[in-house]
Amino acid sequence: MKMPAFAYARAHDVDEALALLAEAGDEAKLLAGGQSLLPVLAFRLFRPTHVVDVDSLEGLGALEERGGELELGALVRHARLEQADLQGGPRLLSLAARHIGHLPIRTRGTLGGSLAHADPSAELCVAALALDARIVARSSRGEREIEMRHFLLGPFTTALDPDEMIVAVRIAPSAEFRHAGFREFAVRSGDFARAAAGVLVGIGDDGSVSGARIVIGAVEPVPRILEEAAEILRGGRLTDGEIEEAAHVAARSCDAASDRAMDSGTRRDLVAAVVRDALCDVRAAVAA
Repeated sequence: MKMPAFAYARAHDVDEALALLAEAGDEAKLLAGGQSLLPVLAFRLFRPTHVVDVDSLEGLGALEERGGELELGALVRHARLEQADLQGGPRLLSLAARHIGHLPIRTRGTLGGSLAHADPSAELCVAALALDARIVARSSRGEREIEMRHFLLGPFTTALDPDEMIVAVRIAPSAEFRHAGFREFAVRSGDFARAAAGVLVGIGDDGSVSGARIVIGAVEPVPRILEEAAEILRGGRLTDGEIEEAAHVAARSCDAASDRAMDSGTRRDLVAAVVRDALCDVRAAVAA
């Protein structure tokens, strides 16, 4: 399909990009890898007056420890996350990135672009929520951090102001969660997920679960932490029975969406399956 007409500008640095955003007003869109924006432009779901290209900005592609935290630039590609040697809880980002589309999409797509697009089925939104990530947003007015649990407001809707852009994502180290698992169900490999689960688990010195976090995506308008399901695991040892109970509670407690392709009951069954499989992956990793 033919894209709508818009003014195009390629920014040479972050300050120029922010100035262009401020000048263009509410109807401007940022273009990074283009894997989210270009399809919706082609279908004319968005009709921006201006598109600001930030894909080649320097300084936004770093993935490093800074001040004791993991900091990821907004232009870190999905493929780099997939291949990164992340340890502990942040490994969830790598596990989630493996499920994103196909290799060309992962090669071009960016972390910041995925989070800003806020697709309900986006894998990295699930992982970022589970990790208590903080979104670093910058505008010509200054910089602020937004906690991930307050960042996603609805489908394709975030707490970003029109003149703000994501420049980084920060994740504080966690002594509680050292093991990660991610699973999703899609009809075909590379398709949008119909249900996804990211899990983080801590194992105490005695081998029991000291803490857990379960986040589901592609089921409700935004990813959500399922505290009741995670609490089932605390103090246990990831037995078949405990995993099955947590998966059942996760399915029961979610408000699963129904659409033309799938009813809510089937989607709840999928939630149970992906939570179960993600927790089994963690158990296998702990035993290895």
